[in-house]
Amino acid sequence: MTNLANYLSTFLREYLPCERRASQHTCDTYAYTYQLLVSFAAIQLKKRPCKLTLENLDVSLILAFLNQLEKSRGNSPRTRNARLAAIKAFFRFLEYRVPSVLDQARRIHAIPMKKTDEKLVDYLTQQEMQALLDAPDPKTISGIRDRAMLYLAFAAGLRVSELVTVQLEQLILSPEPLIHVWGKGRKERIIPLWKETVIALRAWLGVRDKSVAVSTLFLNMQGNSMTRSGFKYTLSKHVNTAILKQPTLAKKRISPHVLRHTCAMLTLQATQDIRKVSLWLGHADIKSTEIYLRADPGEKLATLIAGSPLLLRRGKFTAPDKLIAMLKSASKDENYVL
Repeated sequence: MTNLANYLSTFLREYLPCERRASQHTCDTYAYTYQLLVSFAAIQLKKRPCKLTLENLDVSLILAFLNQLEKSRGNSPRTRNARLAAIKAFFRFLEYRVPSVLDQARRIHAIPMKKTDEKLVDYLTQQEMQALLDAPDPKTISGIRDRAMLYLAFAAGLRVSELVTVQLEQLILSPEPLIHVWGKGRKERIIPLWKETVIALRAWLGVRDKSVAVSTLFLNMQGNSMTRSGFKYTLSKHVNTAILKQPTLAKKRISPHVLRHTCAMLTLQATQDIRKVSLWLGHADIKSTEIYLRADPGEKLATLIAGSPLLLRRGKFTAPDKLIAMLKSASKDENYVL
């Protein structure tokens, strides 16, 4: 029997960050997946987590874990697939280190991903986005910070993980305002900044505590780096304020990623060029950007207008002979029967 803890520790602390150069967000996601899996396995097998072995993680236990995610935790098929991908990555790591688990790994790799619904993306209209940007109070330090975060997240189309990890040196405000962003897969992109975004960022830098040693751009009230959950809470708070000005916001589910979708949709409507949207968002494949074409009714309307509709040929109604005979004689003979 092979101890699970040792290999899991090597996978998370050495293989992912060093050999694979995975981002901290990826490492955190994988670690949480295995926290859930190990806790589930310990309960099912009535063992302490540190006593679990690689052989304990067989196909039946993995399938039971995936079912528990959907039924008990209410996870979507997309989340279930992400957890399964993390498990398969661990067993790929084991294949050339522990030959005895090759057959077990092969069986786990054969577990299929579930098909997911491709829903239209949620996004805000220009009026709704403006109401949200106006929600923070510019007379308070937290309000100045929140307004800068919202402007940057929306204008640059940042993922929340990109936003909360922006370093001071990544931001250049003169002579040409721009920001360097490290996205998924360690892909770097440079994004120019709007005048309004620069004004909001300058205001925040003017009140940001310069005595703290933290180099991230946005700080929480304790002087530490802003977290994903912290920004999510901040966004939710300002959405509630913006609803008073723009009631339509109450009908929408607004997450940090919706700001990125809103940036993409407004950019698409302004440029009519899906390639520019893809470059702005930092997509590796333009296929990832095509979801915005499906969500924009203006694109489909333009297609209808550009095309020439086919004309319908006018025809004449031809009735059966007996019917015509009846109609012709109806006014002459009321007793006519077909």
